[in-house]
Amino acid sequence: MIDARVKFRHLQTFVEVARQKSVVKAAELLHVTQPAVTKTIRELEKVLGVAVFEREGRGIKITRYGEVFLRHAGAALTALRQGLDSVSQERSGEGPPIRVGALPTVSTRIMPRAIALFLTEKTGARIKIVTGENAVLLEQLRVGDLDLVVGRLAAPDKMTGFSFEHLYSEQVVFAVRAGHPLISGRQSLFAHLSDYPVLMPTRASIIRPFVEHFLIANGIAGLTNQIETVSDSFGRAFVRSSDAIWIISAGVVATDIADGVLAALPVDTSETRGPVGLTMRTDAIPSLPLSILMQTLREAAGTAMAAEAKRTA
Repeated sequence: MIDARVKFRHLQTFVEVARQKSVVKAAELLHVTQPAVTKTIRELEKVLGVAVFEREGRGIKITRYGEVFLRHAGAALTALRQGLDSVSQERSGEGPPIRVGALPTVSTRIMPRAIALFLTEKTGARIKIVTGENAVLLEQLRVGDLDLVVGRLAAPDKMTGFSFEHLYSEQVVFAVRAGHPLISGRQSLFAHLSDYPVLMPTRASIIRPFVEHFLIANGIAGLTNQIETVSDSFGRAFVRSSDAIWIISAGVVATDIADGVLAALPVDTSETRGPVGLTMRTDAIPSLPLSILMQTLREAAGTAMAAEAKRTA
């Protein structure tokens, strides 16, 4: 039996504090006072009989018990949201919404083709596509703000409560403008890497550890002239107008390289290869439109990999 002392506000406040990792930020987003948020969390902890948050330095972090409860609280809010959406959709005749988090590696490579295929199915579902860093998207997936995340497989400690379906594997490339001095391969990339600006994935990005390990293995302990970014629009524009080197997932620049706008430097980066696929909550049951979208993503991935194999044959 559900404890009648647990109210909607307890779940909503708890999930928002867990997401923001801050009582102050949660209060701002919920449009209530900080003491009200603190009081609500204490009420929830009294019902549960355990602490769901604890202090960490000047901030807070979720406890082991909080992590367990978060999976169910997020699912409960998602179910309620879906119920409200279903009534609204029934009244308006619209299909259920699909909220997808897409990492840059798939946003340009397979997502456009997948969406084009999905629209031919005429499900009537509304689609919202969100891009961002992997950690942010997974957190939104965990609390029910997203239904699906498409991108690289996260580290094992980040996959608790999630399932992953492998679509294909890809590696990072060192992308430069057409005509870059290092394209010929006559100069050693690693000996001259410090001569050029280098665009690096941010520290929170999922490919950053792969890139760092690769550079260290090739004698590069650090880069003084580097810019950290996850913006593919900035990276594309900056590299095309300079001699900068962009270390990025192959999928982000696959079309640019195929069109001859950018080029990949001749360096073997196969050790940075990693799986790309579909991540969902293990407790989630996909709607029919979401299942159809997942199938079109599989088809689009297969088409992209076949085209790449043909180009490199």
